[in-house]
Parts: sequence; structure tokens; C-alpha cells
Amino acid sequence: MEILFYIVPALMIALASCAVAAVIRRSLRISRAWNSGLTAEARCLRTYTTTSGGGDSSVRTTVHHVYAFTTRDGRGVRFEEQGGPGTTLEGDIVTVHYPADRPEHATARPPARGKLVAGTGCLLAFLGTFILFAVGFMVVTYAMFSAVGDFSQP
Repeated sequence: MEILFYIVPALMIALASCAVAAVIRRSLRISRAWNSGLTAEARCLRTYTTTSGGGDSSVRTTVHHVYAFTTRDGRGVRFEEQGGPGTTLEGDIVTVHYPADRPEHATARPPARGKLVAGTGCLLAFLGTFILFAVGFMVVTYAMFSAVGDFSQP
């Protein structure tokens, strides 16, 4: 029984750690695209939305865009980006930033380094706090079971 007090927080820590890695990876990917200095004109091929939630929770709508552009060396690239502006429609031309070695990691977001750092920092602070609470819960649970003893013994 007491093993659940260790397994569940450990799984939550593992999940939060994966989220930390994803947040850092996303931030670095966007930052590399902005810092590369390479831009191209891209056409929005498709725009669509997805919704999640409902029932007892609020509904969240996410806008997705599919873009296509040609790199300086003539390579055609197509990529999808979520969370873009709702004012970009199919057929619109936008400027994309991309790293030379991985043009499929392009972004149509205009450079906003401060906003990226602030958003990434807030997410990492939240996930770090979550992990600390889970570790604290495990420590308190261990101390509690050590002080009381094993409940399975008669």
C-alpha cells in the first residue's frame, strides 16, 4: 500500500521532467531559427483549429498553420506551426526564420526574445515547483511511514 505513495509521485516527477525537456527544446528551436539570420517568404497553405476540453472544463482552441517556402539553396520546405495569429489565412505570404542546417524547424513567429525567455522561464518555474512538491511529498511520506512503522504487520 505505501508503495503507491512513492510510485505515483515518481511518475508525476518523470512526466514533469519530460515537460521540462520539451519546453527547453521548443525554446531552443525557436531561438536558433531567429538567431540564424536566414529568412524566406512563405505561403500559408492551410489554416485549421483544434479544440480540447469541454464538459466540466473550459474549451481551449488552438490555431494551426501549414506553411511552405523555398530555402536559399532551392530546397522546398513545408512545416506546421501551432499557436500562430488568427489573422493569417490561407494564401497569405509571411516571413519565416529558419536555421540553415534544419529548415524544417522554421518559425513564422516574429522575433520576440524577451517574450520567449519570460514564457519559458515561467513554465520552467511552475514545473520546477511541481517537482519540488512531489519530492517533498515523498520525503514526508517516508518520514511518516518510518515513524509509525509498517501497517501490514499485525
